[in-house]
Formats: sequence, structure tokens, C-alpha cells
Amino acid sequence: MNGLVMKSTGSWYDVLTDGGEVLPCRLRGQFRIHGIKSTNPVVVGDHVTVEREADGTATIVGIETRRNYIERKSTNLSKISHVIAANIDVCFLMVTLKEPRTSLGFIDRFLVSAEGFRIPVCLVFNKMDLYDDKELAVVERLSALYEQAGYETLRTSAKTGLGIEELHQRMTGKVSLFSGHSGTGKSALIHCIDPSLDIRVGEISKQHLKGRHTTTFAEMFPIADGYMMDTPGIKEFGLIQYSKEEVRDYFPEIRAYNNQCRFDNCIHWHEPDCAVRQAVAEGRIAESRYMNYLSILTDDDMKVADWQLE
Repeated sequence: MNGLVMKSTGSWYDVLTDGGEVLPCRLRGQFRIHGIKSTNPVVVGDHVTVEREADGTATIVGIETRRNYIERKSTNLSKISHVIAANIDVCFLMVTLKEPRTSLGFIDRFLVSAEGFRIPVCLVFNKMDLYDDKELAVVERLSALYEQAGYETLRTSAKTGLGIEELHQRMTGKVSLFSGHSGTGKSALIHCIDPSLDIRVGEISKQHLKGRHTTTFAEMFPIADGYMMDTPGIKEFGLIQYSKEEVRDYFPEIRAYNNQCRFDNCIHWHEPDCAVRQAVAEGRIAESRYMNYLSILTDDDMKVADWQLE
């Protein structure tokens, strides 16, 4: 039988078969060691082949080639990466200015991972009801910054209903991934779109102003004539090792200048007559994006740029 992985707890998987049945599945042991370079060989969104067992469960015996996926560096040193989800049409990355605060370094690293497969990303500036005038001005600046780079943005609030209908429309007919730090409100937004979904909505830790993990495993839900993927909150987004040419190509606004430099192999760092550095100097490329590009290029966290309220 063929099916779609709807839920992953790490050891068990819920698979929606082509016949409409949801089967609890285990993974055939060979996938844990053969050719797998990530901590999780099967993820939500995977198309798989399963064989039914006598006890009513099933075993995943095959995985179709993924058309795309989002991955980050694994904390498990014996593996290369951790795949968040696969076969995605659009990503909605939750961004909050406080409770908790999302850094530009986190945003830009997530965008680089998505650009590896040219997966569209919409930055969702959430919890708009919490912000004062100064913070609203920051949202304006960040929205303009990322729209200039070629990304869509959206402003939402589960409390006031701001942007919920527009978010719903953007999800219709697509496989949508929701991601971000714990506590940025993705589960609350999803609950606004479809209150019937069994999604836990958590609170912010008042001591640390950080989100508590309410989504503890990845799960996919049928919604809006498509599917919605809810994933556990991400504390940090470390990137796997990319070549310098890949990093250069994974910033759309930098990629646009690749053929305008003096040298064809220019990586836009210290080469003479660099069109990208000139564009940064003239404000056509945001300095924060360029600084984060250099941070990823040189694997140097000291170069990370971030937004300021001032």
C-alpha cells in the first residue's frame, strides 16, 4: 500500500493510506542505517510504501524520493542533519518581536534552508496586538526589508483575528509548513483557522519570556483543501555545510547580482569591483542580510546582524 506520513513521534508514524485509512506504522530496521544521513529517516510529508502486519499495525518498507524538504544541523554529532518536513508547497515562518524574540540570524538561516529547494516562504509577523508604536515601526522596517529581498510577509494576531483570513487563503490547496520558535503562536493561529483541530496552545514562560514546547512532535492535518504541517518549536537553526557558491545563490537579492561582478566566481566578500558590495553600500541590499550572508559564508557567528528597536 502507498500512503502519506501524517504524524511522526520518532518511533511510530501515522500513515494515511490511499484508501483513506490511518495506520500506525513502524520503520523497517534497514532504514535506520542504510544510506541515511539524517537523524530521522522518515518525516511528516513523506510518501511511503507500507505492509500491513497481523496485529493491525503496519511497517514502512519504502520511501519515495522527496521533491523538497527543510533541514537543519542536528545536535546529534553522529549525523549530518535533522529533516523538519518534506514535500512542502509553502512555509510560514512565525516571527515575533517579543515573548519570545525572533532574531534575524534565525530568520535568514531558515530562509537559506528553504532556498536550497526554492520553497516559497512567507514571514508571518505574529502577536501584533502586543506591540507598541516603536515595535510596530520595527515590523514596518522588517517587512520592507524582506519584501525587498523577495519574500512575502503577513501580519497576524490570534487575539484580534488580524490576518487570519488572508493566512487561510494562502494555505488553500497547498501543503503548508508552520515553523518558528516555541511560543511564537503558530498553534494558536492554526486553531483560529480550524478550531476543530486537536492542537495544544501553550503559554509563555514569564521567567524567561520564551515559549514552552506545546507541539512535541511533527503532525500534518487536512485543512483548507490542502494539508497543514505543525512542527515542534525550534530553539536554534544551525545550517548544514553549504559550499560558498550555494550560500551565494541562496540569498535571492545577492543572487540577482552574480553576473554583474568583475569576477565570475566572486563570492562578494573582499573581491574588487563587487556589484553586491556596491549594492549594500547604496542601500539596494539590506546590510543585515549581507552581514548574515557573511556569517553563514564564513561560519562566523560574530558577524550576525540583528534588528534594533532604536
